[in-house]
Amino acid sequence: MILRMLPGPMLAWIGVLMFLLVMQFLIKYLPQLVGKGLPVAAIGELIVYNLAYMLVLAVPMAALIATLMAFGKLAETNAYAVIKGAGVSFPQLVWPVYVVGLLLTASMWYFNTEIHPEANFRARNLWQDIRLAKPGFDLQAGEFYDGIENYKIFVGDIPDDNPNVLNDITIYDYSEGSRFRTDIRASSGMLEPITRGGNLSLVLFEGEIHRRRSPGSLETDRYEMLSFKRHLLRISMDDLDFKRSDPAEGRRTDRTMKSDEMIALVDSLERSAEDQRTQLRSIMASLGTGSVTRNEMGTVIRDDVRTSIPAVPGASAQNGGMVAVGLDDVAAKTMRSVRVQVSNAQRSILWAHSKADRYRVEIHKKYSLAVACLIFMMMGAPLGLFIRRGGLGTAAALAVGIFLFHWVSLANGEKLADRGYLEPWIGMWIADIITGLIAIYITFFVWRDLYSIPKFSFSFRKAVPSEPVEQIPT
Repeated sequence: MILRMLPGPMLAWIGVLMFLLVMQFLIKYLPQLVGKGLPVAAIGELIVYNLAYMLVLAVPMAALIATLMAFGKLAETNAYAVIKGAGVSFPQLVWPVYVVGLLLTASMWYFNTEIHPEANFRARNLWQDIRLAKPGFDLQAGEFYDGIENYKIFVGDIPDDNPNVLNDITIYDYSEGSRFRTDIRASSGMLEPITRGGNLSLVLFEGEIHRRRSPGSLETDRYEMLSFKRHLLRISMDDLDFKRSDPAEGRRTDRTMKSDEMIALVDSLERSAEDQRTQLRSIMASLGTGSVTRNEMGTVIRDDVRTSIPAVPGASAQNGGMVAVGLDDVAAKTMRSVRVQVSNAQRSILWAHSKADRYRVEIHKKYSLAVACLIFMMMGAPLGLFIRRGGLGTAAALAVGIFLFHWVSLANGEKLADRGYLEPWIGMWIADIITGLIAIYITFFVWRDLYSIPKFSFSFRKAVPSEPVEQIPT
């Protein structure tokens, strides 16, 4: 019976939540997409890629709402009282929900670790291509238009009733360099319709062309001026076309890497940090034994270096003082080099640990979001029995409150873990741990039927004995 009641509402709520998230996405990003001449297929592809993160948010919440509604209906119709009266315990009733929760968790585990990162990666690459795309051809009266490479176009007036008619036109052509710039002026012009991937065709009337030409290396530049009554100008619009890069190429971050890739990278960072620690221990040990080993490009300088300097017969005390000063300079330079090595090793270790922790945070985050599906269904079953006549509104409000608490805890845990205040696994699992403990408690509460036990009450007045009242003789 429970299995028949869950799938329908769950799929319906996933659809509703996905619709709301898509609308939010379009409201936020549609202004960045309009006006660039993007193909509809590219916009649709971008929405499909972003459906991945929407699904990560929608599935746990839909599972919670559907479970609340299913068990709330059992309580509202008194079906749960009949089931309990027939000797069916709460665990016997709710175990199909746990099975569905486990299957949902396994599905989201795979989705979060494999599909979601790849969708994020392709969405990021597509966003970069969209940002590099130039806006479509859009002339404005009284403003220079420089959206086409090597051209600047100025139009003095564009009639409102016919935007293809242009007046007072000035065009600067830099296709042959700024030295040989071509200036075109016309009193009016007619803009022909532009086809995508084609050319801009502009018919100019009553104008002049001014340009400088270099006929040869031995001759001076020649200035030309041409007058025309009608001149057809064609400008390539290929520069405005939307160009796609290879969606499989590019640098990946923690949000766009699969879990197994991040685990391998964390192992590599840990090995690098261990190598740096080994080098640091070697340097510190060398300091303790009286010798200092520099890096592979350096040398070994020992404290018995005085013996390596040959004695010079008849050397004066002044020469001896110069040798001592030289030894002090060598020792000072060596210690500065050692200090730099130690500082570099420490920075490398801290950087490797910080980088590895950021990847660990993302790894645990993907896992914890998947497990949240099971925890929410565990929590929704007993809570639904308490809703009774609350209906859809109460179930939705309760689900939103639980989800917001879980999401805020997860976001704050991620920030604290990224800054090093918490271990990555603690920061990412603390929300699941808290909600899981609450789910276990209320499940036990319903299972043992604790709300039927009378509340414990204590009266202070009854506990304190009263003073005996003296009888006044009459």
